[in-house]
Amino acid sequence: MSKIKLKNILNTIINDDSIKIMNEMEEKSVDVIFADPPYNMQLGDALHRPDNSTVDGVFEEWDSFESLQAYDEYTVKWLTAARRVLKDDGSLWVIGSYHNIFRVGTILQDLGFWILNDIIWNKSNPMPNFKGTRFTNAHETLIWAIKNPKSKYTFNYEAMKALNEDVQMRSTWEIPICTGKERLKDKDGHKLHPTQKPEALLYRVIMASTKIGDVILDPFFGTGTTGAVAKKLGRSFIGIEKDPVYVEGAQKRIDEIEEGKVSDLEYTVKKKQPRVPFGSVVEQGFLKPGTVLYDSSRKHQVVIRADGTVKSSDAEGSIHQLGAAAQNASACNGWTYWYYEDEKKNLVSIDEIREKIRQDMEMV
Repeated sequence: MSKIKLKNILNTIINDDSIKIMNEMEEKSVDVIFADPPYNMQLGDALHRPDNSTVDGVFEEWDSFESLQAYDEYTVKWLTAARRVLKDDGSLWVIGSYHNIFRVGTILQDLGFWILNDIIWNKSNPMPNFKGTRFTNAHETLIWAIKNPKSKYTFNYEAMKALNEDVQMRSTWEIPICTGKERLKDKDGHKLHPTQKPEALLYRVIMASTKIGDVILDPFFGTGTTGAVAKKLGRSFIGIEKDPVYVEGAQKRIDEIEEGKVSDLEYTVKKKQPRVPFGSVVEQGFLKPGTVLYDSSRKHQVVIRADGTVKSSDAEGSIHQLGAAAQNASACNGWTYWYYEDEKKNLVSIDEIREKIRQDMEMV
């Protein structure tokens, strides 16, 4: 029986081991998980810049594993626990670098997750490769996955398109690394966390895959970027973090954020329109069999038949098929391609008839 009730830990940071806490949480209780696990990227020797200053690496104990096998065993444990608390229609995000992401991806699939996308976070201001011995590591990879191929996960496609100036968003994201005032510092002015993620990255993740009021779990909370963005966007969060110093910094950060008002957080959602077959236009008497349809330039024409198909001088089929044939194209939306003549011989789009039928359907 679960020891931890979801309502008791919403919008809180739990200073404990993530595997332990996830195994004590209610099963299938969270909508989305964003995980930024240890990368297992021990550098060994210190790395220096040309001016001999030391480059911040990840030397913390939490990123140290005895072997790749030990890292894999740890990954299996936390992903198994994460799968347990994720709703059947929820989704999981994992971010990593070349040090670990391929191993994580394999284990994800072995555990039954279905990968939707791998997202490339292309850093517009990456740290250079000072030794000049390899390419500059200018990206990290995010894996977006669901529990099984039939999961009815959330994807706010229209909102992502709107964020991208009305162009379909691709799987490569150009976002700078965390710098300036956003970067949390300790009392001595040093970075509080070596791999703090930028809020812009989490903004996109949360906007893409959650709804207002959803619960987002971050089992490697760090300095709280997930919680900070969730609070701004009207989502609930649960953070789990072992390091008390990170917990203190994350809590202070989140406490200073004003929670987003639901009225300000609306986003574009494409309304699913009822399907209207062209035959309905004939059945309901909007256009009669024998009516001629034209393209916008009157270069092509077809005649409506009694069953809702159309016929040209050398072909017959649907309004879509003959629209495509007229343009020598692989596909066509016949509703927007064909027009009929009104009483004044003006061309009127047949799509206006479809909209009228849809309005009548919604009024029923």
